[in-house]
Amino acid sequence: MVLDKHTAAKTAELLLQINAIKLKPENPFTWASGWKSPIYCDNRVILSFPEIRNYIREQIAKQLVDLYGKPDIIAGVATGAIGIGMLVADYLGLPFIYVRPEAKSHGRQNQIEGQLSANQTVVVIEDLISTGKSSLNAVEALKLNGAVVKGMLAIFTYGFSISEESFKDKGIELHTLSNYEYLIEQASSSKHIKEGQLKTLIEWRNNPSIWKS
Repeated sequence: MVLDKHTAAKTAELLLQINAIKLKPENPFTWASGWKSPIYCDNRVILSFPEIRNYIREQIAKQLVDLYGKPDIIAGVATGAIGIGMLVADYLGLPFIYVRPEAKSHGRQNQIEGQLSANQTVVVIEDLISTGKSSLNAVEALKLNGAVVKGMLAIFTYGFSISEESFKDKGIELHTLSNYEYLIEQASSSKHIKEGQLKTLIEWRNNPSIWKS
């Protein structure tokens, strides 16, 4: 759920401005899920732009406190949300941990890096929500280690029904700074995409798992 329309529009505009959003309908990207996509969102680019990363950090922090107050810990989902998660934790003066996709096969074999005690409240930070599988995997790992997960905040979501249903099934509250609808609206109005490309983006969004260029 997007909480603030102005923030959603500005976040989409900033992602386009720094080329965190890449569009290649003629030569689609292949996601880890196997889906073909004319669009790729790499929010890690945000970390290279101090003014923009500070804006994103402060907006996430503000919404987090408004929604949940201050939790005991901020958790970032590896690897994409480690940077922004740590920035949010630092801004709020809170401890930070991050969650790997799976436990390491060597050393202490940790999946969660950092200090987490049973019954501590945690808000999870993500950079991007696509299918939601990796994000909810991180939530499950935190719960198995005794955390009380209050919810998740992310920079951007594609808003796929599969992810919305998965979050609902798991009882996890998700809020994002921006989403796909705001992105394509900003991309169209700012001439980042042509009319034909807009049509492609809408078609893909309607049936991403079976879309073909």
